[in-house]
Amino acid sequence: MMMKHQTSQPAHGACNCGALRRASRRISQVYDAALAPAGIKSTQFAILSELGRSGGSDALSMCKLAGAMIMDRSTLGHNLRPLQRDQLVVMRLAEDDRRKRYVELTPKGKGVLKHARNLWLRAEQNFEKVLGKRCAAKLRAVLHGIATNNAFDRAH
Repeated sequence: MMMKHQTSQPAHGACNCGALRRASRRISQVYDAALAPAGIKSTQFAILSELGRSGGSDALSMCKLAGAMIMDRSTLGHNLRPLQRDQLVVMRLAEDDRRKRYVELTPKGKGVLKHARNLWLRAEQNFEKVLGKRCAAKLRAVLHGIATNNAFDRAH
Protein backbone atom coordinates (compact mmCIF):
# COMPACT_ATOMS: atom_id res chain seq x y z
CA MET A 1 0.00 0.00 0.00
CA MET A 2 1.34 3.39 -1.03
CA MET A 3 1.19 6.30 1.43
CA LYS A 4 0.44 9.79 0.23
CA HIS A 5 3.30 12.21 0.79
CA GLN A 6 2.26 14.81 3.31
CA THR A 7 3.74 18.25 3.16
CA SER A 8 4.17 20.73 5.96
CA GLN A 9 3.38 23.64 3.65
CA PRO A 10 0.25 25.62 4.45
CA ALA A 11 -2.76 25.41 2.16
CA HIS A 12 -2.58 27.77 -0.82
CA GLY A 13 -4.75 30.43 0.82
CA ALA A 14 -3.23 30.12 4.31
CA CYS A 15 0.20 31.60 3.53
CA ASN A 16 0.26 35.32 4.32
CA CYS A 17 3.47 36.00 2.43
CA GLY A 18 2.33 34.14 -0.68
CA ALA A 19 -1.06 35.83 -0.68
CA LEU A 20 0.56 39.26 -0.30
CA ARG A 21 3.04 38.55 -3.10
CA ARG A 22 0.33 37.31 -5.48
CA ALA A 23 -1.87 40.32 -4.71
CA SER A 24 1.09 42.66 -5.08
CA ARG A 25 2.02 41.23 -8.48
CA ARG A 26 -1.59 41.46 -9.66
CA ILE A 27 -1.99 45.07 -8.55
CA SER A 28 1.44 45.98 -9.98
CA GLN A 29 0.30 44.59 -13.35
CA VAL A 30 -2.81 46.78 -13.25
CA TYR A 31 -0.92 49.94 -12.26
CA ASP A 32 1.99 49.24 -14.66
CA ALA A 33 -0.51 48.99 -17.51
CA ALA A 34 -2.12 52.27 -16.44
CA LEU A 35 1.29 54.00 -16.30
CA ALA A 36 2.52 52.62 -19.64
CA PRO A 37 1.63 55.84 -21.57
CA ALA A 38 4.04 57.73 -19.27
CA GLY A 39 6.79 55.19 -19.97
CA ILE A 40 7.33 54.15 -16.35
CA LYS A 41 6.39 51.29 -14.03
CA SER A 42 4.70 51.50 -10.63
CA THR A 43 7.99 51.12 -8.72
CA GLN A 44 9.49 53.99 -10.71
CA PHE A 45 6.38 56.07 -10.09
CA ALA A 46 6.74 55.46 -6.35
CA ILE A 47 10.35 56.70 -6.42
CA LEU A 48 9.52 59.77 -8.53
CA SER A 49 6.56 60.55 -6.25
CA GLU A 50 8.71 60.28 -3.14
CA LEU A 51 11.22 62.69 -4.68
CA GLY A 52 8.41 65.05 -5.72
CA ARG A 53 7.00 64.96 -2.20
CA SER A 54 10.34 65.89 -0.62
CA GLY A 55 9.68 69.62 -0.77
CA GLY A 56 11.07 72.42 -2.88
CA SER A 57 14.43 70.84 -3.58
CA ASP A 58 13.09 67.56 -5.04
CA ALA A 59 16.29 65.93 -3.75
CA LEU A 60 16.74 63.24 -1.11
CA SER A 61 19.78 61.44 0.19
CA MET A 62 20.06 57.80 -0.87
CA CYS A 63 19.61 56.78 2.79
CA LYS A 64 16.43 58.82 3.26
CA LEU A 65 14.97 57.68 -0.04
CA ALA A 66 15.76 54.02 0.69
CA GLY A 67 14.17 54.38 4.12
CA ALA A 68 11.05 56.01 2.71
CA MET A 69 10.75 53.26 0.10
CA ILE A 70 11.45 50.51 2.69
CA MET A 71 14.23 49.28 0.39
CA ASP A 72 17.88 48.57 0.93
CA ARG A 73 20.30 50.92 -0.84
CA SER A 74 21.45 48.36 -3.40
CA THR A 75 17.86 47.60 -4.47
CA LEU A 76 17.18 51.34 -4.66
CA GLY A 77 20.30 51.79 -6.79
CA HIS A 78 19.10 49.05 -9.14
CA ASN A 79 15.70 50.78 -9.45
CA LEU A 80 17.30 54.19 -10.03
CA ARG A 81 19.45 53.12 -13.01
CA PRO A 82 16.64 53.20 -15.62
CA LEU A 83 15.44 56.54 -14.22
CA GLN A 84 18.97 57.94 -14.58
CA ARG A 85 19.35 56.44 -18.04
CA ASP A 86 16.08 58.09 -19.13
CA GLN A 87 17.25 61.36 -17.52
CA LEU A 88 14.33 61.50 -15.07
CA VAL A 89 16.65 61.73 -12.05
CA VAL A 90 20.24 62.75 -11.44
CA MET A 91 22.62 61.70 -8.70
CA ARG A 92 24.90 64.25 -7.10
CA LEU A 93 27.46 64.13 -4.34
CA ALA A 94 27.01 66.23 -1.20
CA GLU A 95 29.37 69.18 -1.10
CA ASP A 96 30.25 68.65 2.55
CA ASP A 97 30.63 64.84 2.44
CA ARG A 98 31.63 63.23 -0.87
CA ARG A 99 30.42 59.82 0.40
CA LYS A 100 26.83 61.06 0.63
CA ARG A 101 24.78 60.97 -2.56
CA TYR A 102 21.54 62.75 -3.34
CA VAL A 103 18.87 61.81 -5.86
CA GLU A 104 17.09 64.68 -7.60
CA LEU A 105 14.26 64.96 -10.10
CA THR A 106 15.21 66.53 -13.43
CA PRO A 107 12.84 68.87 -15.29
CA LYS A 108 12.06 65.91 -17.58
CA GLY A 109 11.38 63.76 -14.49
CA LYS A 110 8.99 66.39 -13.13
CA GLY A 111 7.10 66.37 -16.43
CA VAL A 112 6.86 62.57 -16.50
CA LEU A 113 5.72 62.58 -12.88
CA LYS A 114 2.98 65.12 -13.64
CA HIS A 115 1.73 63.02 -16.56
CA ALA A 116 1.98 59.82 -14.55
CA ARG A 117 0.04 61.28 -11.59
CA ASN A 118 -3.02 61.74 -13.80
CA LEU A 119 -2.75 58.16 -15.02
CA TRP A 120 -2.22 56.97 -11.45
CA LEU A 121 -5.32 58.81 -10.23
CA ARG A 122 -7.41 57.05 -12.87
CA ALA A 123 -5.93 53.71 -11.83
CA GLU A 124 -6.76 54.49 -8.19
CA GLN A 125 -10.34 55.34 -9.14
CA ASN A 126 -10.67 52.09 -11.09
CA PHE A 127 -9.18 50.12 -8.19
CA GLU A 128 -11.72 51.63 -5.80
CA LYS A 129 -14.53 50.99 -8.27
CA VAL A 130 -13.63 47.29 -8.41
CA LEU A 131 -12.86 46.81 -4.71
CA GLY A 132 -15.17 49.42 -3.23
CA LYS A 133 -14.11 52.65 -1.51
CA ARG A 134 -14.57 51.33 2.02
CA CYS A 135 -12.72 48.09 1.37
CA ALA A 136 -9.89 49.94 -0.41
CA ALA A 137 -9.54 52.32 2.56
CA LYS A 138 -9.44 49.37 5.00
CA LEU A 139 -6.86 47.62 2.84
CA ARG A 140 -4.65 50.73 2.75
CA ALA A 141 -4.89 51.06 6.52
CA VAL A 142 -3.93 47.42 7.08
CA LEU A 143 -1.04 47.59 4.60
CA HIS A 144 0.22 50.88 6.08
CA GLY A 145 0.06 49.28 9.52
CA ILE A 146 2.16 46.36 8.30
CA ALA A 147 4.69 48.62 6.57
CA THR A 148 5.21 50.76 9.66
CA ASN A 149 5.04 48.06 12.35
CA ASN A 150 8.49 47.78 13.92
CA ALA A 151 7.50 44.53 15.64
CA PHE A 152 8.20 42.78 12.32
CA ASP A 153 11.85 43.85 12.67
CA ARG A 154 12.07 41.71 15.81
CA ALA A 155 9.91 38.83 14.53
CA HIS A 156 12.73 36.81 13.06
